[in-house]
Amino acid sequence: MPDRIEDSAISFGPFRLFPKSRLLEKEGSPLHVGGRALDILIFLAERPGEVIDKRELVKRIWADVNVDEGSLRFHVAALRKALGDTGKSARYVVNVPGRGYCFVASLAHAAPPAAQPAVNIAPPRSLPSPLSKMVGREEIVEKISNGLSLHRFMTVVGPGGIGKTAVAVTVGHRRSADFGGRVFFVDFGPLRDASHIATTIASALGLTISAEDPTPALLTFLKTGPALLIFDSCEHVLDALAPLVERIVRDAPQLRVLATSRESFRSDGERIFRLFPLDCPPEREDLGVAEVLTYPAAQLFVERIAQSSGPFQLSAEEAPLVASICRRLDGIALAIELAAGRVNAYGIAGTASLLDSRFSLQWRGRRTAVPRHQTLAAALDWSYDLLPPAESATLRRLSVFAGAFAPEAAAAVAAGDGLGASETLEAIDSLVTKSLISPSGSRTLRYRLLDTTRTYAHGKLNELGETSQFARRHAEHFRDFFERAEADTSTPLPEWLSIYGAELDNVRTALNWAFGPDGDAALGIALTAAAVTLWVRLSLFAECRERAKTALTALGDSGDDRIRMQLLSALGWSLMYGEGRAREARPILETTLELADRLDDKDFRLRALWGLCIDQFNNGQFGKARALADRFANAAANSSDRTDLMLGDRLMAVALHYLGDQNDARLRIERVNASLHVLAEKPKIFPLDLRISTQYFRARILWLQGLADQARALAARNIEEGRANGHALTFCSVLGQAACPIAFWSGDFEAAERHGTELLEHTERHAIRLWGLWARAFNAAVVVRRGDVATGLPLLREELNRAGDARFLPRFLPLLGELAACSGEAHQVDRGLDVIEDVLTRCNDRQELWYLPELIRIKGELLLKSPRHAGGAEARFREAMDIANQQGARFWELRGAISLARFMIGAGQNAEALAILEHACGAFSEGAGIADIRSARDLIAQLRT
Repeated sequence: MPDRIEDSAISFGPFRLFPKSRLLEKEGSPLHVGGRALDILIFLAERPGEVIDKRELVKRIWADVNVDEGSLRFHVAALRKALGDTGKSARYVVNVPGRGYCFVASLAHAAPPAAQPAVNIAPPRSLPSPLSKMVGREEIVEKISNGLSLHRFMTVVGPGGIGKTAVAVTVGHRRSADFGGRVFFVDFGPLRDASHIATTIASALGLTISAEDPTPALLTFLKTGPALLIFDSCEHVLDALAPLVERIVRDAPQLRVLATSRESFRSDGERIFRLFPLDCPPEREDLGVAEVLTYPAAQLFVERIAQSSGPFQLSAEEAPLVASICRRLDGIALAIELAAGRVNAYGIAGTASLLDSRFSLQWRGRRTAVPRHQTLAAALDWSYDLLPPAESATLRRLSVFAGAFAPEAAAAVAAGDGLGASETLEAIDSLVTKSLISPSGSRTLRYRLLDTTRTYAHGKLNELGETSQFARRHAEHFRDFFERAEADTSTPLPEWLSIYGAELDNVRTALNWAFGPDGDAALGIALTAAAVTLWVRLSLFAECRERAKTALTALGDSGDDRIRMQLLSALGWSLMYGEGRAREARPILETTLELADRLDDKDFRLRALWGLCIDQFNNGQFGKARALADRFANAAANSSDRTDLMLGDRLMAVALHYLGDQNDARLRIERVNASLHVLAEKPKIFPLDLRISTQYFRARILWLQGLADQARALAARNIEEGRANGHALTFCSVLGQAACPIAFWSGDFEAAERHGTELLEHTERHAIRLWGLWARAFNAAVVVRRGDVATGLPLLREELNRAGDARFLPRFLPLLGELAACSGEAHQVDRGLDVIEDVLTRCNDRQELWYLPELIRIKGELLLKSPRHAGGAEARFREAMDIANQQGARFWELRGAISLARFMIGAGQNAEALAILEHACGAFSEGAGIADIRSARDLIAQLRT
């Protein structure tokens, strides 16, 4: 059998290019190159040595689709990689800056094979015309084409509309010459009586057979020479067709069979090739036009728009919408083509908005398409009508799930009404083989319905009046599931999130039904209470807040107090962690505490006390926060759960840290650290990871105490642990409470910028507003400290203003100090003094003393810059050092000493300046690499010479 049609090869290096066959060989073996890249190579190789303008290349390769040069560069890079042409000296394809690309290899055109006796090759029998352009399937077509040389019976399997027929037809045309034109296409779609299979094949072969059994005559014809039979849409005649295929393949040795079906034949000798959806652009905010158009699904969408509406250029604003459309259509070629056909009427945004409606299932495609391919509904009707009752019922019932689902969940929801759990799972297995259900890509076994299939099946559920029944079962299942999840405190957080976090969309769907007009509010209330742990561990505080409010409204004044307590606790925590200084949080948490005391519920008593203490931190009432920390410790003292005692120590350590007592704070946090080895379970009342959150507060305290190397090493380990942990809010605190400020205070502004950027990206990815506000202000402060005061100072002031009331959170205090200090450096001394006075008043009123020494030192530096106030600077420096010494904050004491020493050097008091610096530096046994230690030692060296 000839390998390819007669084609003149272009040889260069170890490669041979066959333009007509669209084949590239390396050292005699086929080399896969993407379709666009191969088009570029052929075009350039046909005009060797000539610089081809980039616009000409784009027009030739992309025809009527307008793309920018980014797409061209992407595919040229792919071509160079395939050719091994990636060094500094290009051997084959050269970029001529400002002009275009040139093919520079030495070429040798191989002569066509010697003339053979003329063979009259008949055109393919009954084979549909090929598509003008096959998008995203070039590699697959190549694999199947090559596979037919190795395997005599191949089946392309996939769901309806995925492009099985188009691939098979393209393969048929590509291999037609190899079979001397004897390629026959048999469409079984219209066939309703399986007893007519053989006569249907005979008709496609052009045979007139009058015998009762046409099979012998078929075999006689097929034995006469090489032939390729393409059997299309076989799923409804498999039982009768499978034995016939086995027989003709066995008895006609030169025959090849290529079949398309929504499930395999399960026949002897069958080679299955499963056709997957077209690759879609990922869900990401920064997708540009060039990147979107590297994905086949988007390429198909844009090309079909151009075909139906004329020349089309994808804009930057529309690119994310196109990406979303392709994802929501699951990369199904037919669905994408039908949606593209609506763009002329509705625009891209309008088309996207219509995708969720059943109306989209009725969009019509090409008039010349077979009926089952003219609408999505027709394609799905074709599959659904072939299902036995158990499978059609299972498919309908599974449409209540959103996204992927576990087999256990499917059995719990879809079984019943004459269908057992084992029968349901058997039906699912069968629906998978029929390409109506897809296995999910997760590590544990999960299934999902494609969105178009789910929309169709849900319509059938509605038609039969079954929606409410199975939506209720769905909600009941997830209520029970998350009641178990709340009690599961032994599973590590990353594993817990992979198990339970995967069901977030199902929880949302169940709650939307439960609180809807046909739902069950009592069930919705119970599910809301059960799902609180999920929202907290996913750091979805805004969603938790709104869901809790909805449930409390539905509960009214006469509902169950225990449920009310649970919902109020969820609402209070979501306000506290999501909004920071939320005025509503305190009365809600106080009511929670009252209910917990009345019901004698230990867990919720501790939850309420914890929340009230954090609320006092957020509102700057540190004395009251310490009192609540004492109440928490007393309540935890009688607990049999050792983690409650650890939480009490952690809460007190934080209170003492902010009150400026670093020595006692260190004792408390070290006591927690020493007990972490006994922590077998995740505390029920704590929203962060206790191990990780302990370490970032330890790092802060160690830093202030002058143990700089230990603090930096601990912060670095903490980053890796936090990143691996996967809890979004915990990682914010890892970066914001320790990594960012410690890098900043150490003078390592490159690391500070890196951590600040990562924090901002993380908050944007997880919609964590408060830490996002802080990250923007912190990054502005880094800009100033890296020397760009003109840019950074206005930006810092703007970001702090944007933060609004959030500025009163403890984490913002150092940034306000930086605003004052940087104002002085920008010769805006009066503005800086105004800021520092406001902040000092805040600290004294609130007992927010941990940063007080540094604020007083900054005030001294500002006074020095003002001729009217310079005389007060020395007193401020000494005050800062005294307070820092009392607090056990050696780092602030060192900074005060440096400022005081510089003041004294200016006043000619070198000896006293040296004594002050030597005393301050003598307290440090580590930290030689940080900026302030280096500055102090440089001054000491200067004073000693």
